[in-house]
Amino acid sequence: MSLHTDAIHVLKGYEGSHDGQAELRQLYLDHLTAHPDGMWKSCASGHVTASALIIDPERGRVLLTLHKKLGMWLQMGGHCEPGDPTLSRAALREAREESGIEGLTLLGSGAPVRLDRHPIPAPCHWHLDVQYAALAPAGAVAAISDESLDLRWFAYAEVPEVADDSVVRLLERTRAALV
Repeated sequence: MSLHTDAIHVLKGYEGSHDGQAELRQLYLDHLTAHPDGMWKSCASGHVTASALIIDPERGRVLLTLHKKLGMWLQMGGHCEPGDPTLSRAALREAREESGIEGLTLLGSGAPVRLDRHPIPAPCHWHLDVQYAALAPAGAVAAISDESLDLRWFAYAEVPEVADDSVVRLLERTRAALV
């Protein structure tokens, strides 16, 4: 199965109905139908990306990266690569590369936690982000990557003070999935 086919399968199975998620799901599916290259950075009208919020529920904290280009505290994530067999594996790869943490596992059944569409500078116009949550193994030690200015654990209550609404909503959905 191709990554494009996997993304369609994942999105068709995504059941998020909160805060416009059903509409976003359909927008993503329409985009992939119209753009066979819709998984890749080269698709100028927008492309699917994969991200993962790394969470340590035992300590009530999440790991965020201070993105080098955007200067914002965000979850780990980015562009899909030709070697990614699935969207969830792309999210885990990005999380591992940007955090330095081995042994991350996706929360629950490994399904996405939410979707987020955000504008980006030209030549592309949109990231259609499929957002997952990844559990950090006990004793995980993070290491900053070339893509980050900083990497830091934040208590759940601190996230709204440092991150944008997208990250806050991702944390809310992730915490709801933990219950």
